[in-house]
Amino acid sequence: MKEFENIVIGESSIPALVISIILMTAIPVVIFIYWRVKHKEKTKISWLIAGAVGFFFSARVLELGIHYFCIIADNPVSRFVNGHTAAYVIYGIAMAGIFEECGRFIVMKYIMKKNRTRENAIMYGIGHGGIEIIAVLLPGMISSLVIAVMLSSGDMTTALGNLGITEDNAAAALTSVQAVAAFDYGMMAANVIERISAMLLHIGLTVIVYYGITQAKKSCLPAAIGLHMLMDLFPALYQRNVVSLWSVEVWAAFVAVAVVVIAMKFYRQMEGAD
Repeated sequence: MKEFENIVIGESSIPALVISIILMTAIPVVIFIYWRVKHKEKTKISWLIAGAVGFFFSARVLELGIHYFCIIADNPVSRFVNGHTAAYVIYGIAMAGIFEECGRFIVMKYIMKKNRTRENAIMYGIGHGGIEIIAVLLPGMISSLVIAVMLSSGDMTTALGNLGITEDNAAAALTSVQAVAAFDYGMMAANVIERISAMLLHIGLTVIVYYGITQAKKSCLPAAIGLHMLMDLFPALYQRNVVSLWSVEVWAAFVAVAVVVIAMKFYRQMEGAD
């Protein structure tokens, strides 16, 4: 497989991947421990679990089911969406915003009727954002680390064979191997910044949706959907090679801060109103 002959795993790839895994794991764990210790009397682990389960069903079951028809399967709809950048971006950000925010709304309004406190709303957001890291992103990072270790520890042919890469799937695997080889401390920083921004976004949006539920503000759900769509705008454009990676991180941080500012205002207004 000649396309792999010139690929060299960078010196920083393995340590950068290891540090990324450690830091990305630490983000939800540290936030959870801090919030749980600070508000032990007003928080319940059930809300953390509800956030994780809510994300799983809304984003990884229902949303992925729609994605299969609209993006993965070969049909007129998927060909149109994949063939037009505007359609791909609008579809992607709309599905993420609608499914995840409606999932939050349904779980907190109709299922989590007990122990409704603003502190538990934060717990829900930690569960939602935390499970995305642990169950969705970390497996990919760990797989990348395994690839990097195997490709750097022996000859390329043996390593490719051990990884199950053959002539039949070489083209599909090439992009992943190249990404692993190019992974460095800059990409590590980008990944960590993106996850911090995403955690803040999920916590903030949860507070906004929770505020709408407890204070009977119907505008909060569509506002949360719109803010979620804004957050995903640059990542979707990046997937189509329209913007750079670092512009995505700057945009994510900007939107996350804006959401947190709104959420903090609502959080303070709910003091004593739970």
